[in-house]
Amino acid sequence: MAIIIPLKKPHEPRHDALAALTALVADDLVATNQIIVQRMESQVPLIPQLASHIIAAGGKRLRPVLALAAARLCNYQGQRQRKLAAAVELLHTATLLHDDVVDASELRRGLPSANALYGNQPSILVGDFLFSRAFQLMVEDGSIDVLRILATATAIIAEGEVLQLSAKNDSATSEQTYLEIVRAKTAELFAAACRVGAVIAARPAAEEEALRTFGLNLGIAFQIIDDVLDYDAQQETLGKSIGDDFHEGKITLPVILAIHRGSEAERAFFKRTLSDQIQRDGDLAHALDIMRRHEALLDSVERAKHYGAIARDSLGLFPDSTIKAALLDVVDFTIQRGF
Repeated sequence: MAIIIPLKKPHEPRHDALAALTALVADDLVATNQIIVQRMESQVPLIPQLASHIIAAGGKRLRPVLALAAARLCNYQGQRQRKLAAAVELLHTATLLHDDVVDASELRRGLPSANALYGNQPSILVGDFLFSRAFQLMVEDGSIDVLRILATATAIIAEGEVLQLSAKNDSATSEQTYLEIVRAKTAELFAAACRVGAVIAARPAAEEEALRTFGLNLGIAFQIIDDVLDYDAQQETLGKSIGDDFHEGKITLPVILAIHRGSEAERAFFKRTLSDQIQRDGDLAHALDIMRRHEALLDSVERAKHYGAIARDSLGLFPDSTIKAALLDVVDFTIQRGF
């Protein structure tokens, strides 16, 4: 069953804004990818083997692209952004390895997850290895401010993972708790990736804060849309089965809105399927019916658009440029993807 949410008017053109932004930083991204490959090397064969698998399944390098684009927006002329973008991607990849173990996920973007192929213990240990490599890159940069920003982000991400674990299968989870998890687990690394661009360019504090705000709110919008896509048939094109979050008992924004707006019987349904993890044939379809009835998916997208608007506004103090326009387009594309 597809839940189609029309976000664009029929006459509005659609394009892959992330691909356009990536093209603007292509040379830097090639160098960043080379650094990532170099830092995955080890005398222990399983480490590069497993790391290469998760890196290959990691998607479009959104976080390092943002780091590179933020440096470009700030007119930075050196090459420090390349190692820092690599550090950001290694941090992200390490969290994916750990998340898949915690969630017992068997797929990562349509491919078998690392833990499904190699086991939980190797996945956790290689994740730790990638964290270490990321911190080596941060230290090599030599900036205590950069190290502080990325190290703080790493700690916050870990806190978010624990908070998410404590809220798993809890159908009483509030929207506030959900947003705290999203900010910590996803948005904080977006914010740090963008912020370091201003730091290495020695830009004023106002620009550093603007880029932090941009990344944070883009990250929140990104995760909300990801959670909406888990209940949309077009998700199949993204390499993830429909309803993975539902089957794992994750309490995401569409579920929270449906529970708050639902009848007593509908709330009892979500308690049985998500909290008690008693699921039967047809339960996912019924969950979709409830969400559609209460416009939970549509209103989740509206929430994402709100955070997207904050992200767009935060770039207002930067002069108009090709890179700024591309970053603004990425905000819209993030919300529109998959529909």
